[in-house]
Amino acid sequence: MNYEIYIQTDPGLIRDNNEDAVTFDPATNLCILADGMGGYNAGEIASGMATAFIKSELARWLSQAGRHANSKEMRRAMEICVENANHSIFNAANSNPQYSGMGTTLVVGVFQSARLMLGHIGDSRCYRLRGTQFQQITKDHSLLQEQIDAGLITPEQALTSVNKNLVTRALGVEDAVLLEVNEHRVELGDIYLMCSDGLSDMVGDEEIAAILLRSKSLDQMGRDLVVAANNAGGRDNISVLLAQASEASAKRGLLSRMLGK
Repeated sequence: MNYEIYIQTDPGLIRDNNEDAVTFDPATNLCILADGMGGYNAGEIASGMATAFIKSELARWLSQAGRHANSKEMRRAMEICVENANHSIFNAANSNPQYSGMGTTLVVGVFQSARLMLGHIGDSRCYRLRGTQFQQITKDHSLLQEQIDAGLITPEQALTSVNKNLVTRALGVEDAVLLEVNEHRVELGDIYLMCSDGLSDMVGDEEIAAILLRSKSLDQMGRDLVVAANNAGGRDNISVLLAQASEASAKRGLLSRMLGK
C-alpha cells in the first residue's frame, strides 16, 4: 500500500493569527493535526509544540522500531509520545504567564501497509471516504457530543447549538490526558481527511463528501475544502490533511518494467 498525503492550512476570514498546526513525515506516513484552543492564550504555541514534539519523537520510534511493531506496541508508542507532549505543553503553560491556559486538540495517525492507527483528543476530526461512503471515524470529545449521546439533543439540533467548541479533553490543559486510539483497516482507494473544526463547523458532512467526490486530486480537494469554509464565513482557522491509499509503488514499478516502460 502506498500513501499520497497533502496538507493545507488557512487563517480564515476573521482571525488575524493561525492557531492550527498540521504536518506529516513522508518516511513513516505519520500525520498530525492540532488546533490551538480558541479563546485561550498562545493556542498557536500549544499546537506548534504538539505537532513538532510528536513528529520528532514518534517518527524516530517508527523509523527505528515501528516498521515491524504490532498493534499493541504501536498504540503504546503513540500514547507515550502524546503523554510527553502533554507534559511539555502543561509545564510551559505553568512556567510562563503569557502561555497560561493554553491547550490544543489533536489528531495523530500512522498509516502502515493496510492499517491506520488513529488517535485523537478533542473535536478535531478524521473522516474516511470509501467509494461513495463518507463517514466520521473519530468521535468528538465535546460537551455537544455528550449531550447527543445522552439523548438531550439531536444531531440536527447540535448544528445550531451555542455549545459548539466546548471540548471535554485537550492536550496541555491538565497534567494528564487520555488519547483515544483506534485501529482501522485501510482499503485501496480510501481517502482520509483530518481537519480542524474551522472546516467541520462551517461545511456540512454532505458538502465535504461532495467536494471529495468531484475533485480530481488531493491538492484540489484541499483547496476546494478551504474555499468552501471561507465561503461559508471562514470564522475560524481551517486546516486539512488528506491521505489516499493506492497500490504499492513497488508493484507499479514491476508492472512498468514488464511493459517495458
